[in-house]
Amino acid sequence: MNHRHPGIDPQLLSETDEQRQLRAILRGFYAATSGPEDVHKHLATPRGHDEALWTRLAGEIGVHGLAIPEEYGGAGFGFAELAVALEESGRALYCAPLLPTVVLAAHALLYSDDRDACERYLPRIADGTLTATVAGFDADAPVVEAERDGSGWRLRGRADFVLDGAGADLILVRSRTPDGSRIFACEPASGTCRRTPRRVLDETRRQALVEFRGAPATAVGGESDAEETATVTLDVGRAALAAEQVGGSGHALDATVAFVGQRNQFGRPIGSFQAIKHRMADWLVAMEAARSASGYATACVAAASPQLPVAASAAAAVCSETFRLATAEYVQLHGGIGFTWEHPAHLYVRRARSDEVLFGTADQNRTRLAELVGLAPQPAV
Repeated sequence: MNHRHPGIDPQLLSETDEQRQLRAILRGFYAATSGPEDVHKHLATPRGHDEALWTRLAGEIGVHGLAIPEEYGGAGFGFAELAVALEESGRALYCAPLLPTVVLAAHALLYSDDRDACERYLPRIADGTLTATVAGFDADAPVVEAERDGSGWRLRGRADFVLDGAGADLILVRSRTPDGSRIFACEPASGTCRRTPRRVLDETRRQALVEFRGAPATAVGGESDAEETATVTLDVGRAALAAEQVGGSGHALDATVAFVGQRNQFGRPIGSFQAIKHRMADWLVAMEAARSASGYATACVAAASPQLPVAASAAAAVCSETFRLATAEYVQLHGGIGFTWEHPAHLYVRRARSDEVLFGTADQNRTRLAELVGLAPQPAV
């Protein structure tokens, strides 16, 4: 076997009976509790989502703890099960901070190998009592400085467009110290941490400017592990976002198939016209490519494969473009109704456009992918 392309157990690419049952449970749960009307209603609340539903999702179904080990209060499953939950949340456009809390912050803690930090925070993430996020993990993010304060640390600087930055109870911050980068856990307080919500296109995924003004913090992980932890956490984020995008694309496809089958023109359903059939066929092909890319990225996370950076970048590029295509067709093929605020299509369009720039654009991920596989253009001699 080529050592550059280590194999993934084929079983990781197939859905198990437990995962199918989880999908069915979540689809029914979201259909009953988180429809478009519910999303609209809760966007106007201080936290932007139904906090009672967040607690139910953690307590009754255990979504928050799916990928958290049992020793830290989780269910002890894996990322494959979490990906199923993320796909269904993307399908329903669930607007609570699953991505920053359950994916980014939880995995950053796990990859830090800091047992004390994991014991302190992961049980509360698993039971739904703690929301969390990460800041400064992107290499291009503004620098946050960490300075010694006796036996502890204080953070100074700013991080912009932090997912759920205005409401998260815990922020894991990649900061610069005199000895290099390090990750710190900060529980923001109003006196030392100013959080300003940003006006963003997708109101279902809130973001904020976070300014640290001597905020007390605790170091997480070793002094030399910050860069690796941040990199792998972002790759897990790319795989998670791809699963969400597949779910959103699936909703758009199913809703449009139903519509073109019942909307009549010239005495026949518009879905019977060849032009519509061609567009739907192209859409289905794109969907299958996105499912494959997302499934492989999920398997790489679950197996801790060294191919994760390649799989995550590929999934980010493919699934982002598929979601954009899906939401555009969702609007266009619904005709005039698809352009109205009363129809949910515009919510999915906004989510798709916002997702395009999370964890790098499609072009940036293609460039990274080319570098990883050795296809990047070489400098002229």
